[in-house]
Amino acid sequence: MVRHGRASAGWDTALDPGLDELGHAQAREAAVEMQSLQLGNIITSPLLRCQQTAAPLAQMWKVAPKVCAEVSEIPSPKGVEMSDRIVWLRQAMQGTWSELGSDYVAYRDCITEFARAIQNDAVIFSHFIAINAVIGGVLGDDRLVIRSLDNCSITIFERDTTGKLSLMQGGHEADTLIR
Repeated sequence: MVRHGRASAGWDTALDPGLDELGHAQAREAAVEMQSLQLGNIITSPLLRCQQTAAPLAQMWKVAPKVCAEVSEIPSPKGVEMSDRIVWLRQAMQGTWSELGSDYVAYRDCITEFARAIQNDAVIFSHFIAINAVIGGVLGDDRLVIRSLDNCSITIFERDTTGKLSLMQGGHEADTLIR
């Protein structure tokens, strides 16, 4: 799973920002790093920043990414104004899925089950919290944030024949700015 490159706008100012210049460079660097894998399957969140991050690898592999809502960003609660989304997210990131409630536990479980059900090797372009959800699901850890995944960090899971996922390599961490 690959976290998208740096977005051109903050989570509290744009619903679906693309990548900024640095984000595009990060996407190209990640594609070069993964080019030799030749897995052939690319899955991406429907959000523009993930699709743009996936594009350089898709061009190298000459495949069309499959867009899947199951690997989308964590939704903000109904009634939370866009300008308040960062405040909500920063508070949520300090806690657990259980503390957020059943809808958010279902989000975590859905994305984890989606990853478990993938039959063939794939690269999934997703989001900070979504990737942490899978890490937590695999490790049995209820925290929202387990790793401070940097933009374009690559987290590697392995699926055995029974569908059990194991965390093989955590993505590169950084002091991620949630903006």
